[in-house]
Amino acid sequence: MKFFTDKDNIVPPIEQNIGMGLYVTKTPGVGGKIRQLMDDFYVEEISSRTEGKEGPYLIVELTKWDWDTHHVMRDLSRSLGISQKRFSWAGTKDKRAITKQKISIWDISEEELGNVNMPRVDLHAIGRSNKKVGLGDLLGNSFRIAIRNVDIPPDETEERIQSISEEIAQFGGVPNFFGIQRFGTLRSVTHLVGEAIIKGDFERAALTYIAKSFTSESEEIRSAREYVWKTHDFKVGLKLFPRHLRYERAMMNQLVSNPGDYIGAFRILSPGLKKMFVHAYQSYIFNKIISRRFQRGLPFSIATEGDIVCFVNKSGFPDISRIQSVNEDNLDGINNLILRKRAFVTAPLIGYESKFAKGEPGEIERSVIDEMEIDLNDFAIQKMPELASSGLRREILLSVQPTHEIDTDLNSSCTKVVLSFSLPKGCYATVVLREYMKNLL
Repeated sequence: MKFFTDKDNIVPPIEQNIGMGLYVTKTPGVGGKIRQLMDDFYVEEISSRTEGKEGPYLIVELTKWDWDTHHVMRDLSRSLGISQKRFSWAGTKDKRAITKQKISIWDISEEELGNVNMPRVDLHAIGRSNKKVGLGDLLGNSFRIAIRNVDIPPDETEERIQSISEEIAQFGGVPNFFGIQRFGTLRSVTHLVGEAIIKGDFERAALTYIAKSFTSESEEIRSAREYVWKTHDFKVGLKLFPRHLRYERAMMNQLVSNPGDYIGAFRILSPGLKKMFVHAYQSYIFNKIISRRFQRGLPFSIATEGDIVCFVNKSGFPDISRIQSVNEDNLDGINNLILRKRAFVTAPLIGYESKFAKGEPGEIERSVIDEMEIDLNDFAIQKMPELASSGLRREILLSVQPTHEIDTDLNSSCTKVVLSFSLPKGCYATVVLREYMKNLL
């Protein structure tokens, strides 16, 4: 089998633009495509909960096919004739997938649940509880993902997959990048909006979100965005923008009614959406920091003097609330914990209270911040303090050991690869897939 140089594994520009400038595996990818069929992407939550038989909350296992989480909850509330506020869940799941998760519904009987009849939705009552399902119950997710349209023979595919898995095992996992979904799959602008917000330039932030166009969009949408980008004519923009771009339209309505009120245009958005912009900018910086660490040759699977590590919780997942600096005296002990997967090296999600690592890890963190001309105090966001972020840290290594199956795709003459693995909450399956495919986008 022929192996190639790093130059043959070129990272797509869209990934480079969000800070993912490298692969850690040298074996060429298998190519292919994901999400070709609905059952190609299966996600099941890993929960810390155990359910009982009593309590005001009915605990339900929800399996959905091709449903956005918020939309399925909206339609469930309509079907049951109750408020959406009575539903709670731990994590938002992919739309184009089969997903299984626990939800809770306050003050409802199992018999009432049986009256729900929604397409591509399965509800199975599993118990009752005094506590609703929440984010703290989510430990991680298990994935089973099919890669189709692999145009190399099964034996060569097997060889490449095994080689990449061996490289991942040697590295200790893959870099814990924030995946493209964090920034917008079709239109990666959320971090650019976040940067403008952090810099206090709300006009640029609003225009970027409303009007920065991408070639991945339709000609109609690109044309509408480009017009508004050039003219700042939001009144005409409302006539040009399709109805489904409801967030952009809401902001333009505000700017038509209140010219120049760019902060007000952001304030009409939901709290979660507004915070997403700042979080995306933090994620972009994080991606750049760990890319720089790899380029400088610092390890991910062992600590270096000056690093800051986090420890695991009782379930064995990283707990960023428990951190410690690494020095000459504790280096060996901490690396022993890392070897046993009881601790992980971290990097910062920058905020106004961020503390840098020391030594060479700290030099890397500061070099990225300095090059980007970032002032930590800007994350207090004086003009919109509700978006302020004090910062935290995140593990830099995604410890993962995928298993695989290889077969001929019955829907074509191509090879099919199925990868299975589990990840902690907040981590992205696509950062694992990209090492195997090398053409994820």
